Amino acid sequence: MAGKVECEKLDEVGCDPLLMDLFTAYYDARKNKRNTQNQLRFEINLEQNIFTLYRAIKDRTYKPQDSIAFVVYKPVTREVFAAAFADRVIHHLFYNYVNPIFERTFIYDSYSCRKGKGTSFGIKRLEYSIRSCSANYTRDCYVMKLDIRGFFMNINRNILFQKVKDTLLRYSSRRGADGTLWKEKLDYDLILYLARVIIFDDPTTHYIMKGKVSDWDKIPHGKSLFDMPEECGLPIGNLTSQLFSNIYLNDFDHFVKRQLKARYYGRYVDDFYLVDQCKEVLTNYRKVITTYLKDKLGLEVHPLKIYLQKYDKGVLFVGGFVKPYRTYVNNRVKSNFSQRIYALKKENITAGKLEMTVNSYLGSMRAFRSFNIRRKIMKHNTWLFRYGAVQNCCSVFHLDENIGYNQVLGEFENLSASPLNSLESDLNIRSYP
Repeated sequence: MAGKVECEKLDEVGCDPLLMDLFTAYYDARKNKRNTQNQLRFEINLEQNIFTLYRAIKDRTYKPQDSIAFVVYKPVTREVFAAAFADRVIHHLFYNYVNPIFERTFIYDSYSCRKGKGTSFGIKRLEYSIRSCSANYTRDCYVMKLDIRGFFMNINRNILFQKVKDTLLRYSSRRGADGTLWKEKLDYDLILYLARVIIFDDPTTHYIMKGKVSDWDKIPHGKSLFDMPEECGLPIGNLTSQLFSNIYLNDFDHFVKRQLKARYYGRYVDDFYLVDQCKEVLTNYRKVITTYLKDKLGLEVHPLKIYLQKYDKGVLFVGGFVKPYRTYVNNRVKSNFSQRIYALKKENITAGKLEMTVNSYLGSMRAFRSFNIRRKIMKHNTWLFRYGAVQNCCSVFHLDENIGYNQVLGEFENLSASPLNSLESDLNIRSYP
């Protein structure tokens, strides 16, 4: 009965743009969470849940739900606070509103959580920077790579909120791509309200623990929100946290480019590089950068992750090892791919998840010189060819047309009898178009 009443109210406010924006945010949030328990639970009473969020936002009574707290061990040991699905919808709503504004403020060589960029783009830009600075590898240049210690844990929420607020207000009288003023396109009171709620929410005060309390003993000190002062730290993994990380370091990016006049600079989250022909210049950059981060943002350059070498020694950056004329995939990526494929054998997964998982690794590796590596990994996991085939030089895995996307494959047992478990058979007969 309650659901019927909510749906009737939904019809009454059906023309409100906020309601339509919430539905759009829901569809965005479910893209990578389709068929998970939380997503399905939300979708069962979709209209009612959307209206509940709508009313909470309108009444300014929205409060984030309990997060799921757990510890992961790859690629490094760290804690995760996974937001409830309803909160993910709110995160996408906020992101859809403000990202077009902030995207205009970011430098070109900021790579994380941006459309058309990412790790592969960042690696290509580093290659370009080295090639340009060295005049196509004909003269010496040096590469410096720095890392910010405990970045997400040390983000000051007060500083972050002020940066978000100042930028939004500064752009309020400017025009968007359609010629309309931003203050006319957006409800600024609503956006600043959401920004305050999301930024100042402390997940350590309301969470559901998954795993053991002892799991947190394995996390290094300073890498957990439980260790941080009340005003510091953002949960790793949330869409808004990724956006906020770019906003928090945006002034720093402009400082390096405009004040230091560093021509070759790029950043992916908390990893950044600088390239110059003079080693002493890079050393001076490091001193100034260290002071700026500490004084302006309360951040520290990791003293054990300072890399400064001649370009021909190679440099590791966001999963790629860049050397003159070539880039190799990081050993950790290769190891993770092999271990993940092996682990899939013991999981009751859908065919769609199998295809998505394999292709995520193949896609990330094909940006490098990695054909032999990909072929070797697939050769050691011939059970995959019972369910599909690789194509385009081991760069894409496609399910067999007779297998449904949502079909549960179950335990992969007794596959040795399969006539398709020969990689050579699959590669020579089925892989290449």
